[in-house]
Amino acid sequence: MPTETLQMPATSADRAAGAFRLDPITPTIGVEVSGIDLDRELDDPTVTALRRALVDHKVLVFRDQPVSAEAHVALACRFGELEVHPVFPHHPDHPELVLLGGNSDTPARENIFHSDVSWRETPSMASLLRCVECPAAGGDTIWVNMALAFENLPPDLKPKLAALQAVHDIMPAFGSRMTPDERDEVRRRYPPMTHPVVRTHPESGEQILYVNEGFTTHLANYAEAFEVRVGFDFKLAEMDLLGYLLRQAAIPEYQMRLQWRPDTLVIWDNRATQHYAVQDYFPAVRRMMRATVIGDRPR
Repeated sequence: MPTETLQMPATSADRAAGAFRLDPITPTIGVEVSGIDLDRELDDPTVTALRRALVDHKVLVFRDQPVSAEAHVALACRFGELEVHPVFPHHPDHPELVLLGGNSDTPARENIFHSDVSWRETPSMASLLRCVECPAAGGDTIWVNMALAFENLPPDLKPKLAALQAVHDIMPAFGSRMTPDERDEVRRRYPPMTHPVVRTHPESGEQILYVNEGFTTHLANYAEAFEVRVGFDFKLAEMDLLGYLLRQAAIPEYQMRLQWRPDTLVIWDNRATQHYAVQDYFPAVRRMMRATVIGDRPR
């Protein structure tokens, strides 16, 4: 696979930029980025080039980047405004950084295909995840190209999905972590949201299959878009279709898989991907920090 080198002008703001390389991880998704120091302030042309690479390749992997929490947040802010997650624990000095991973008593629970915070009215544009500690083996993360997943759907199915809406809900994944009072408060602040089953990427124009196992509960208007023959079509046929769409994320040809090392930082386009954190290492510990960039309402 070819290597792409982006030549960037050196500036006083970022003398480390110079040029960076993009080495493909798979033919369909992901590149490893080298020749850049994320612990230093990046100039505007470099950030623009990284954002272009993010849209094109969907997942950017940076190795050997011992960035501080402050630098992590500063880097994420170059891509947009950051959210504060309502459930995950936060870094004590930087509430925009969530702390992910279980411990030797409790395994983490991100081992499900999902798109971050799709339960929000405006889900995230991108996430920046940094590995702080990981086991010697195991704990990989899988990312999926959901634009390719839509592109390869049966041609006769695609037009039928155009008008479909799906409901995304925070409660299936996070409700069990809350007290009844906390659930009432979170439900008040974050009611279920309806998004198109197929969204249009606001930068690339790609059509993206936008349902996920973690947060999508049902199709809001199945009976309006599909012929209902008998009563069970209202639910069972709807769930059959939703299950079929959810299974697309599990197709290996759309995926890349990353083996973490400490000081690896990954940026992914949350509008066009799903991911799955493999939980094969418990009771070993994997600790991560994530900043999440607020996006736009899916259209």
